[in-house]
Amino acid sequence: MTTVLALHSILRWAIVAVAIIAAVKFFVGWRRGGEFGKMDRGLAAGFSGLMDLQVLLGFVYFFWNGFAGGGFPSYRIEHLVTMLIAAAVGHLPSRWKSLDNPTRFRRALYVVLGVLAIVFVGVGRLPGGWTR
Repeated sequence: MTTVLALHSILRWAIVAVAIIAAVKFFVGWRRGGEFGKMDRGLAAGFSGLMDLQVLLGFVYFFWNGFAGGGFPSYRIEHLVTMLIAAAVGHLPSRWKSLDNPTRFRRALYVVLGVLAIVFVGVGRLPGGWTR
């Protein structure tokens, strides 16, 4: 089970890295008024896909450890709910296919930054927070 927790902890840094890359790309696209192209859709999909994988690993750890004797302390439940919200919000850019390009870039940027803020709060709720 420690392998699942280790993967879950490592994957958060991949999510942060992809989020930073996506935020920079979306900001540049918004400011330049460029086309929301394949790379942009790929970054949005990659970001939300990594969030989905993170949620899956989190669910496995949450239930396996909870039923194996670790229980379900309130900080884990708070973390789970917060991260489910972050993952759901992370899927919004995929839903906005009909928007014009500058608006789509801007909204995608705000989503990525918002998800990062939610993730920051959610990880901070855990004992040890970001230092784990």
